[in-house]
Amino acid sequence: MRLAELTERFRRLESHVSQQKGDFSLFALLLREGAPDRWDLIVSAPWVMHDKESALDYFVETIKSVLGAEELVNLSRIVFVDPDDVSIADLNRTVSVEHGSVEMRDTTFSGQPIRQGVIITSKRLAAVAS
Repeated sequence: MRLAELTERFRRLESHVSQQKGDFSLFALLLREGAPDRWDLIVSAPWVMHDKESALDYFVETIKSVLGAEELVNLSRIVFVDPDDVSIADLNRTVSVEHGSVEMRDTTFSGQPIRQGVIITSKRLAAVAS
């Protein structure tokens, strides 16, 4: 599958999930250096961190229902990252996009070498008053 096609499919998924569950700090597809041609789906949102196991089940089922079960073959893993993680804050400062597509190549994320990536959403979320 071409990158443009993959990006469009996951952009549609991100939009659907954000309408259902809430905003993302980060939603990206990253291809790790040295990894087979399967993408990591990187997800950062406050609602994900409350129950990662349920969030993982939700994403797998939503990918199947919105994009089709065969789309899971394109993924190596789904990674949840706390919105307060420094790597998220750094990326949010560098890239600002929502429901879009920003490509990146030959970079690092959270210390991991990245061969290629597509950032669909990267934005700072407003702090929630306690």
